[in-house]
Amino acid sequence: MLTVGTNMPTPLYARYQIEFGFSPLVVTLVFAVYAGALIPTAMLAGALTDRIGYRRVAVTAVVLAATAAALFCLADGVAWLFAARALQGISVGAASGALTVALVETEPSGERARASLLASVMITGGGGIGPVLSGFLGQYAPLPLRLTYLLELALLAVAMAATTRLPRQTRPGARRFQLPRIPATLRGRFALACAVSVLGWAVVALFLAMVPSYATAIMHRHDLLLSGTAGGLFLLFAAGMQYALARGGTVTSPATGLLLLTAGLVMLAVAGGTRSLWLLLAAAACGGAGQGITFMAALARVNELAPRSSRAEVLSAFYMITYLGVGLPVIGVGFLAAATDLLTAVVTFSVVTAPACVLVAARVRATWADTA
Repeated sequence: MLTVGTNMPTPLYARYQIEFGFSPLVVTLVFAVYAGALIPTAMLAGALTDRIGYRRVAVTAVVLAATAAALFCLADGVAWLFAARALQGISVGAASGALTVALVETEPSGERARASLLASVMITGGGGIGPVLSGFLGQYAPLPLRLTYLLELALLAVAMAATTRLPRQTRPGARRFQLPRIPATLRGRFALACAVSVLGWAVVALFLAMVPSYATAIMHRHDLLLSGTAGGLFLLFAAGMQYALARGGTVTSPATGLLLLTAGLVMLAVAGGTRSLWLLLAAAACGGAGQGITFMAALARVNELAPRSSRAEVLSAFYMITYLGVGLPVIGVGFLAAATDLLTAVVTFSVVTAPACVLVAARVRATWADTA
């Protein structure tokens, strides 16, 4: 429910631009403030979760998410969007590690791999549903900038009911804030898992923040459902790939996922030059499948490595670094789009990121199996 709501604004930014009169650069900054709020929250929330328990942290996160939805619903200027996105970032920064720990520790048979799968499918699948749902409501329902968030508030009420049923959990230790710490013996393997995750989520950020407008530029028409589908399809394919691999019992190397991301970026760049909607959708499908593999593998590796006494701390550090990959590249793309144009900015991002995926894939092939 949290990740559905987090990505609901994605196709609506075009409507906000018309209503509030701001540039594409502001769109990227509104998107990026989410990561800017999430990262310091994740820095603090991991240690706090390890001390006071995941239930208390998760309940607070749902309350903050509902407050953000209310701000979106009441928004009459761009400042409201910044405030709402910041609260969404704080909410997800607090909840990501806490709810992943909750899945790991409440899994009936203690299977970390199954818990990791559920966490990654919920994050990616929810993120993909949000833009498609809000795009449909924005295009065809009344009150397009209000009804979406009223629906989100209803979903968050369900989330709160579920969260309050989590076991109460308090661990001994001083309730003090500290930066996440990674045990020295894990740092090399942890860093490689983070690199895999960062690349996947950097491409997600591009699809969520810029590809809806990119699709509009390719098609020369405004359609919120099309924009939402272009952004959300990426994450829906990611979730589908994760489920399919788990269902089939298939173990796929994250290097394969990185190479699929590379192919998706190439197709995305070519789609802009040829103005092909079908190639854009193919890029979303291919890149989404790659992201599904990379995130599932990276999260499973971190869950496997993390000691129980500091699992939330290690997971929060993982999410914190991952969301750097969400925030920083999309800001750069926004500034480049302001200086040139949107198509040039997206192509440039693709040209820079694709080789990075190939290099990390080579590193994974050489060392991932050896570090298991």
